[in-house]
Amino acid sequence: MSRGAAADDYPARPVRLFVTVPAGGSPDIIGRLIAQAASEKLGQPFVVENKPGASTNIGTELALKSAPDGNTLLLAMSSNAINPALYHHLNFDFLRDAVPVASIATIPLVMDVNPAVPAKTVPEFIAYAKANPGKINLARAAAARRFMSRRTVPHDGRSQPGRRDLSGRSRGDARSARRPGAGDVRRHCRRRSATSNPASCARSRYEPKRQELLPDVPAMRNFCPAMRRTAGTASSRQRHAADVVATLNKKVNAALADPAMRKRFTDLGCEVFTGTPADFGKFIAAETDKWAKVIKFANVKAD
Repeated sequence: MSRGAAADDYPARPVRLFVTVPAGGSPDIIGRLIAQAASEKLGQPFVVENKPGASTNIGTELALKSAPDGNTLLLAMSSNAINPALYHHLNFDFLRDAVPVASIATIPLVMDVNPAVPAKTVPEFIAYAKANPGKINLARAAAARRFMSRRTVPHDGRSQPGRRDLSGRSRGDARSARRPGAGDVRRHCRRRSATSNPASCARSRYEPKRQELLPDVPAMRNFCPAMRRTAGTASSRQRHAADVVATLNKKVNAALADPAMRKRFTDLGCEVFTGTPADFGKFIAAETDKWAKVIKFANVKAD
């Protein structure tokens, strides 16, 4: 518990927000939007520091081992729910060491296909993949393993290399499940088959829902009921005083209620995803349990 940190004098100095992916991607942009809003509402600079590496484990460990004074925050992502089952020698326990503060947004994934692939819908692609074992390349996001345990082509923390690889393969069989990035989500240079579903932090049911930026693309869950929310961003941090957590949650939710801020998130292909710290904590626990089952079923091993 914090040594003297309280809502009436927090923050007394600049606050660091660790983002565990390289600069330029959707999580980084989200972190910078929230940092700017927090700075305006709390009167101290909130500075984004990119700490990529080791599937987000490096930045996560740095944040969780920082002084519990409220001056270091972590922009948590779906990888924080996936990694506990994937890596067995982490120097931290995310569920134990991190205190949920405020959920921010979901980042839906879009399933892209090279136009040369003779499949225009998800059911058609599933049939094609079954008929052509070992011939499908997937520029993967972690969630894509829920859909297809085929040959995968890993990339770094940015989605652009995967898009270039997908568009340029001569074999015409590469596919990807990726986050819709700012600016390119409306372009139709490749065939889009489905999107993943956003979720509400406080609800347990997930209903198929088309994305506002891609109204003609069906939700993945129409075809694969197990596919739910597959990527998201939220704010979490190490153990701090409850009043500091409450203050941050209130300010983040207020920022996300602003119509201009909500539009920025919509333009990024994201959906605002708010709730109480308790709501967010339940969501993290549920996601961690879900991904542990997926990793065990698919027998995924960390390289």
